[in-house]
Amino acid sequence: MLAILRKFFGFCNEEDRRKLRLSMILGVVRAMFTALRIPAVGVIAMGIINDNMSAKHIWGSFGIMCLSVIGQILVSLKTTMLQCEAGYHSSCNKRMEIAEHLRYLPMGFFNQNSLGRITNITTNTMEGLADVAARVVMMTTQGILTTAVITVMIFCFDWRIGVILVIGVVLFGLFNMLMQASAKRSAPRKAVADEALVSAVIEYVQGIAEVKNFNLTGKEAKKLSRAIKNKCKGDTLLEYSVIPFMTLQNITTKLMGIAMAIASVKFYFAGTMDLLYTIMMTVSSFLIYESLDLMGNFSALLRTIDIAVTQAQGVLAEPAMDTEGEDITPKHYDIELKDVSFAYESRRIIDNISLQIPEKTTTAIVGPSGGGKTTLTSLIARFWDVQEGEVMLNGRNVKEYSFDSLMRNFSFVFQRVYLFEDTIANNIRFGEPEASMERVIEAAKKARCHDFIMQLPDGYETVIGEGGASLSGGEKQRISIARAILKDSPIIILDEATANVDPENEAELVKAVQELTRDKTIIMIAHRLKTVRNADQILVIDQGRIAQQGTHEQLMRKDGIYRRFVSERSEAASWKIA
Repeated sequence: MLAILRKFFGFCNEEDRRKLRLSMILGVVRAMFTALRIPAVGVIAMGIINDNMSAKHIWGSFGIMCLSVIGQILVSLKTTMLQCEAGYHSSCNKRMEIAEHLRYLPMGFFNQNSLGRITNITTNTMEGLADVAARVVMMTTQGILTTAVITVMIFCFDWRIGVILVIGVVLFGLFNMLMQASAKRSAPRKAVADEALVSAVIEYVQGIAEVKNFNLTGKEAKKLSRAIKNKCKGDTLLEYSVIPFMTLQNITTKLMGIAMAIASVKFYFAGTMDLLYTIMMTVSSFLIYESLDLMGNFSALLRTIDIAVTQAQGVLAEPAMDTEGEDITPKHYDIELKDVSFAYESRRIIDNISLQIPEKTTTAIVGPSGGGKTTLTSLIARFWDVQEGEVMLNGRNVKEYSFDSLMRNFSFVFQRVYLFEDTIANNIRFGEPEASMERVIEAAKKARCHDFIMQLPDGYETVIGEGGASLSGGEKQRISIARAILKDSPIIILDEATANVDPENEAELVKAVQELTRDKTIIMIAHRLKTVRNADQILVIDQGRIAQQGTHEQLMRKDGIYRRFVSERSEAASWKIA
């Protein structure tokens, strides 16, 4: 239990730790106010025992009790605020820290970890931490401190009752340790079930069109239902694993209170304890098990904190790329690759590639599927770090650049466009958040999307669905191009930007791409002949190597992959129904 509390304290930043430490100090004060109930009862008992009960005793007891209650309320209010602020701020700060850390992780991390796991950690797990941490830490530390203060007071009155109390607390601690150990064995199953459920929900929602298209509603619903049942089983198993030990804890506290009361009465009849002390020890027995019961019940939730902290720390422990370079603004935008190799797990994807891309030229990359085209562009933009060789921009290794200063030089237009659930204007200014509305409209006009935007209900303030669900593929592509135009980076990477666009949108997209790529260094992955034939150089990538390199005319004079590629496309274009 204490180890988990220390782990949570270490998880918080210094400001939140300061708030937690202050709340613990105030917790000692609160425990002292709680303990004042004992002398309040003692004052009344003293008057009754001495047979001289007077207003002095009544008002004295009332004053002490008021001090106890008011002090508890005021200190509890401050303590609760401090611990809630620390809990929610820690969750908020760690979410931001995780989001920032994800920016600098290599793309391999996202290939190895499901969207469900990442989503679960950044949403459900951290939300659970924010909701549970404050209450659990508050109740657990409060129970520990109150028990410690009352124990010290009891030892001051009678060491024999103090020993009974310590024995009971030790037994309580033993059962609590066993409960934590049992929860630790059950918690991993719950964590796996949580991730699986989030993954299943995301997969079901994202693939709902395919589910309906292939009439897999029942099958996919069963898969989702299994994930929900497994989540239910995981939660239930965790609860069942701690209930027996929580019961033993509660029984222990009750028996301890009874033992303290019986022992006090026995010592009184034996003549070794005054009646006043007997009454005060009996009252103390109730205060002790009340505090321990609260601590025991809430400490069962410590495992939730432990899981949340462990999962968050797991993401933050993932080695990020070395991004602590210089803030460099290159004078020229020549790109060079020197003996670059890259492997994903055991498969070599890029194999000893060297090439030069002069600034303000167009380089087209073609080749068979799985040959390494997208990986090559990812290495140029440093989405991954090369394992061998160097990628140079303006004669300097891209690793010498800070990640942000490197990204300023690149704009991307991918085949699969992702738009955020926000206004169209904010989606366009995504790379330039401070851009004025005039610049947004100018970029949209160049990207040939101003007209269809103005036909929407709220124009540029229209909120589009998550992923751009309310727009067509061509419309999403043009907004993506407008976003890149607004960013105005000197290097443009196009990954199959016009591959899956209908003929009506293609002409507009071609014009938009022309606006985007004017006076830029262009690297494009494409399968369409008319897209690549005017490139300054064409790279044919096959099995991680440059199989051919040259202009369209040069490659057409040679037998090889490119000429076969052109022939196949020409035959496909000339095919028609007789």
